[in-house]
Amino acid sequence: MIQANPTLASFLSNISDQERQALRNLADYTHVHSLSEVWPLAAQKFANIVALHSPHTKPEIKITYRELAENIQLFANGLQSLGVKSGDRLSLIADNSPRWFIADQGIMTAGAVNAVRSSQAEKEELLFIIANSGSTALVVEDIKTLQKLRERLNDLPIQFVILLSDETPPEDSLQILNFSQLLEIGTNHNFIPAPRQLEDLATLIYTSGTTGKPKGVMLSHRNLLHQVVTLGVVIPPTPGEVVLSILPTWHSYERTGEYYLLSQGCTQIYTNLRSVKNDLKKYKPHYMIAVPRLWESIYEGIQKQFRDQPPTKQKLINFLVGNSTKYMRLQGIAKGLRLEKTNPSPIEKITSQIQAVIILPLHKLGEKIVYQKVREATGGRIKHVLSGGGALPRHIDTFFEAVGINILQGYGLTETAPVTNARRPWRNVLGASGQPVPGTEVKIVHPETRKPLPPGERGLVLLKGPQIMQGYYQNPEATAKAIDSKGWFDSGDLGWVTLQNDLVLTGRAKDTIVLTNGENIEPQPIEDACLRSPYIDQIMLVGQDQRSLGALIVPNIEALQKWLETQNIVSEKIDLESKIVQDLFRQEINSEVQNRPGYRADDRIGPFQLIEEQFSIENGLMTQTLKIRRHIVMDKYSDIINRMFSK
Repeated sequence: MIQANPTLASFLSNISDQERQALRNLADYTHVHSLSEVWPLAAQKFANIVALHSPHTKPEIKITYRELAENIQLFANGLQSLGVKSGDRLSLIADNSPRWFIADQGIMTAGAVNAVRSSQAEKEELLFIIANSGSTALVVEDIKTLQKLRERLNDLPIQFVILLSDETPPEDSLQILNFSQLLEIGTNHNFIPAPRQLEDLATLIYTSGTTGKPKGVMLSHRNLLHQVVTLGVVIPPTPGEVVLSILPTWHSYERTGEYYLLSQGCTQIYTNLRSVKNDLKKYKPHYMIAVPRLWESIYEGIQKQFRDQPPTKQKLINFLVGNSTKYMRLQGIAKGLRLEKTNPSPIEKITSQIQAVIILPLHKLGEKIVYQKVREATGGRIKHVLSGGGALPRHIDTFFEAVGINILQGYGLTETAPVTNARRPWRNVLGASGQPVPGTEVKIVHPETRKPLPPGERGLVLLKGPQIMQGYYQNPEATAKAIDSKGWFDSGDLGWVTLQNDLVLTGRAKDTIVLTNGENIEPQPIEDACLRSPYIDQIMLVGQDQRSLGALIVPNIEALQKWLETQNIVSEKIDLESKIVQDLFRQEINSEVQNRPGYRADDRIGPFQLIEEQFSIENGLMTQTLKIRRHIVMDKYSDIINRMFSK
């Protein structure tokens, strides 16, 4: 019998009975010393279950757990035959596909470290990553990706290149092999196992820093295995259950989610933004990991279907959803699962439960004629969806709870591998990001004095645990700034904790807008409130060193067009500067901001500008995880912003 590693096992030594129950039937990996040891064990447990399914590639790809482990080993064999040794760094520049996963784990199986990034990233950024990581080999998406980098590779110590495609390698002074050629070489190589320890470096993930060069986050096997071993307390899947994958596979949030769910025998299906709505219906996933922007998109699609109904039916739907929202709120208060009442008195619990029982028949009516159809649009089998990578707007959270789709909001950063907190199925407190996962500590301190603050008081979020990075690669100054001498990591986020240790985030410290009156404004909650308007597709607040807040707003053109038709205004092109449109948006933002819990006069949005171009990955205004790149938007629209405040 293999002796369990006490360090990994200790992560689970102090957990609740509910968490222990969730882990009871899961595959146990507390005895391994590296992430790459997981896949041969998974192959033994789940041999013929499909692990990876890529329906949108030509040809379509399906790989079982047995085939996955074999391909990972062959990839590692091939690398070792080309001279890769323990500790070598290889840059993996590619996007979502089964071959990405094989390459990622093949590199680790060979004992090497990978530096990962999308093939769509800017050329200069990729070259910086290759050089900074000290990579001696390159694994790339295809010839096109190689050609983007080729002219500068002669200045770097690159010894060979692997294409993840099966394209014929071009003639070159560099040794270039395609995927199949590498695996063929691997079949003829006697592999020498690379001894690994938990503290060994596994991967470098480069943050897309807001200023200067990106920093290489050093994640060890311990960091990654902590997530594999502990995330079962959040989602305990059954082998063969389906996961729909849409986020960039190299990103820490998606990547860790894949490692965990695949370690438990799930079938992962790759989708994309273009195909996701059809794939939800076709493949009927049980789980999905995504960012708030995707849930906003799905929510808007549902709202559009509601708006397309006759007026009388629209009123009925809105009434039923409103009733169910109230019903779920009352149920939450009765169970102590509402931020406004996390510690209700016995009388409050009883009163809420009685009120919930009274309106239950209307909730059941909504279930029968509305919510069941909404869930069918997501495949009808979703158990839980995990949201992270940004704050989930409260109205999105509330709506999906009302219709019976359970969103478990989580929290973390690339530097924390990434999950530090997550809501549990039995403790799903809307508006919070959950309690810490096993082995993790959260401390709230005053942003300036660093004095610890009690529950309920807002301050800077510090984190500590086995998932905290080793540091920033070759950047001791940045590492020392991020992690103090006692191991506390400065998240850069502001928030507070409840008495039950649920973390509630209120914004980014560096995103804070300071008005000329000295008031500090967190933009995210106000932006989330404005997004409740059907006419606002995207919004970003501005106003640093101004007398009031301002906003850049991307309107929902389709919803706006329909509203104008109700005003008997029909035009091929909407005049965004017209008085009627400007008045509508003034009314919408005033209403949504003022109706927000905790509204203050300084939260009011003064000048705003409607802009036609959406914030997107393609135009560089959003990250790969669909978060607005505020500094880039500020630069692009600086003239407009200046004019807004000079009026």
